[in-house]
Amino acid sequence: MSFFDHLEELRTRLIRGVAAILVGFVVCIYFGEKLFELLASPLAKLLPGDSTLVFTGLADPFFIYLKVAFVAGIFLTIPYVLHQVWKFIAPGLHAREAKFALPFVVIATLLFYIGAAFAYFLVFPTVFQFFLSYQNPELKPMISIKDYVSLVMKLMLGFGAIFETPVIVVFLGLLGVVNSDVLKRGRRYFIVGGFIIAAILTPPDVVSQIMMALPLILLFELSIQVLAVIEKRRKKEEAEDDEMHSSEDI
Repeated sequence: MSFFDHLEELRTRLIRGVAAILVGFVVCIYFGEKLFELLASPLAKLLPGDSTLVFTGLADPFFIYLKVAFVAGIFLTIPYVLHQVWKFIAPGLHAREAKFALPFVVIATLLFYIGAAFAYFLVFPTVFQFFLSYQNPELKPMISIKDYVSLVMKLMLGFGAIFETPVIVVFLGLLGVVNSDVLKRGRRYFIVGGFIIAAILTPPDVVSQIMMALPLILLFELSIQVLAVIEKRRKKEEAEDDEMHSSEDI
């Protein structure tokens, strides 16, 4: 494909992905209030009896429900979006590797959901408990729904994204952009980078940064091992192909 063919292919995949997200958004609007209650649950369980989430703008609840519905639409349609990503990168892979479409979509989807669930069930209670520990008789929590939703959405999408690290690294390896030896030599730099990424994607507290950086680093190590196995298998298959072609020539 020429450069402009690649651009046209990218445009097509982007349009389909965005269209799917918009469809998911429309579907989730109906459940906006229920979805917000689900998001508010980790904090509501920790707030004192006389405290609740508040809104300071008259239209805040309406727009918050729309925002929640939009992000929920992303979660709902992520398998289709990832399939479009695969369709775009598949032409650059070997014939054998191009057959991994279903495993790619399934594994990438599961990792995204696992990352979001990790944030919801483990990170939220720990981080919220840490912040609320500073309340006292003179300091009572009065948290706006706008700030709260922005925080939890950022964390859930952030953790969903970092849990995609094995998929991203492996397919960069399949495309020949990186290899396991290069990644091993750059391990120390990635550890530093992992904490920088965590500092950007999380609130300015040590607890949430560590809870994001550690899984990211562990997933990176897992990626190296998986890529090394794939590279070994690829070399073996290429050697077998060369041997078969040599036999045919004879």
